[in-house]
Amino acid sequence: MKVRKIILALWLVIVFAGIAFLFWHNEGKYSLPTPVPVNYIVVNRGDKINFGNKITISDKPLFLHFFNPECPRSRFNLTHFKSLVKKYTEKLKFAVVVMDEDGDYTTDDIIDKIGLNINVLFDTLIAVACGVYSTPQAAIITTDKNFITAKTITRAAIAMITIPNLSTNAH
Repeated sequence: MKVRKIILALWLVIVFAGIAFLFWHNEGKYSLPTPVPVNYIVVNRGDKINFGNKITISDKPLFLHFFNPECPRSRFNLTHFKSLVKKYTEKLKFAVVVMDEDGDYTTDDIIDKIGLNINVLFDTLIAVACGVYSTPQAAIITTDKNFITAKTITRAAIAMITIPNLSTNAH
C-alpha cells in the first residue's frame, strides 16, 4: 500500500511538472519583460527614419505592426490591429514587420495568420530603425519620414490623433 502511494505521488508530480512546462513554454515565458538589447538606440518623436530602400513612404502615413507569430500577445492583439486597418485603411498605409528570428514563416503564412492582405516585411532592421525590440509593438511614420511613436498597438492608435488630417471618423 505504501509503494502505491509513492508511485501515485511520483506520477502526480510528473504530470504537474509536465503541465507547468507546457504552460511555461506556450505562455509563461512571454509574460516576462523583454530585456533591452545592449545596442538599443532610442528613437524620439520627430526623428527622421531612414529605411533605405526597404520601405517606400507614399502619400499616407505608415503604420508598422511588429508581429511575432509565436508570441501570444502578438496573436492576442490581432483583433485590435484588424479593426484599426479596417477603420483607417483610407488614411494610413499598413504593413506588418515579422520579428521571427528563425525564419520559419513565409509571407503567405503571415497573411493567413493575420487574415489581411497587407504588406509583410521580414527585415528586423526596420524594427531597429524604429527603436522596437519586442512584440507586439507598433510604429507610426509620417509621409515626410518623421517618427511619431513606437508603442503598443493601443497606444499607437491613440497617437494617431496627432497625425494631421487623420479623422477618427474614417470609414
